[in-house]
Amino acid sequence: MEQSDVITLIQQELPGLIAQDAQIRDFILRTVSEYYAGKPETESKFDRILAELQRDRDEQARKWDEQARKWDEQNHKWDEQNRKWDEQLVEIRRLDKRFDSTIGALGSRWGLASEASFRNALAGILTESFGVEVLNLTLYDREGDVFGRPDQVELDVIIKNGTTIACEIKSSIDKAGMYSFGRKVDFYVKHEQQEVSRRIVISPMVDRRALPVAEAIGIEIYSYPKSIEDL
Repeated sequence: MEQSDVITLIQQELPGLIAQDAQIRDFILRTVSEYYAGKPETESKFDRILAELQRDRDEQARKWDEQARKWDEQNHKWDEQNRKWDEQLVEIRRLDKRFDSTIGALGSRWGLASEASFRNALAGILTESFGVEVLNLTLYDREGDVFGRPDQVELDVIIKNGTTIACEIKSSIDKAGMYSFGRKVDFYVKHEQQEVSRRIVISPMVDRRALPVAEAIGIEIYSYPKSIEDL
């Protein structure tokens, strides 16, 4: 019998023999056991692989949780730093406003003090050396002609031999201030029934936009020329 015939016979008969004869079945299993793992061993290896996969997943999850915790801590630090920066910006703005307010107040007081000092000096010189009467008048405008509502109106006038000069001494003056001075002089003329021969503004800083106004309503300006050009 040829080898091929033997193989064919085995293929035909072996399945039936394995199913019917326990000894043959055991013999076959012992013969192939070194080539193929048995069910218990296969199941054990499978369980080990599953366990290793589970450990890997658990370790990876732990690492992700740890990284997430670090990110949360870092985000918290950033939030805290941003809060501090916001507080610092608020404080800087507060100090800046306070500084501006302080500088503005100092400038305002300096301007008022300078005006009063110059006015007193001019009054003293004109009165004592030239026999000129210098008056600082405070009148009440009941009709609101000057400021649009009833209010006090202050005006400096210089009187010499019946000639009256209205004078405005300001640390700075703009277009609105020029109009205001013109209305104060008009109110004085109306209220006191007194003609004014000259209207004079004395200021080191004059807004150039106030110049056409002064020319239109007949106001003379005495200032530092460069201050007019630079404003």
